[in-house]
Amino acid sequence: MAGVTPLNKKTIVKKRSKKFARHQSDQFMRIKNSSWRKPKGIDGRVRRRFKGAVPMPSVGYGSDKATRNVHPHGFKSVVVSNVSDLEMLMMHNRTYAATVAHSVSSRVRRDIIARAEQLAVRVTNANAKLRSEEDA
Repeated sequence: MAGVTPLNKKTIVKKRSKKFARHQSDQFMRIKNSSWRKPKGIDGRVRRRFKGAVPMPSVGYGSDKATRNVHPHGFKSVVVSNVSDLEMLMMHNRTYAATVAHSVSSRVRRDIIARAEQLAVRVTNANAKLRSEEDA
């Protein structure tokens, strides 16, 4: 489905690409790769935003509204489980791309991909769970 081009070709700019490290996560193996938790201690340097401390997430790190949740190919993603879910994207095929759900069978998946070509909707995982039929 290379024929469909995204409507908005604005360059995606990430203000921060690194994950926010949890306070003192470098000191303890048990929280080495854990997700961000807000420090709540009374004397915490990170909570009080001292110079040289680990940065805390804040609203200023947010993405541009026009490029938020947009994939590098320029489309936003919608999970589709059946053909009727795909019909929603008919008028929005330049903004949203369909992603076929993980639990969909290969038979229904084939129907979804065929209907997506008719509607000119891009399918991000069109080649998943499809085997070529060998009639030898």
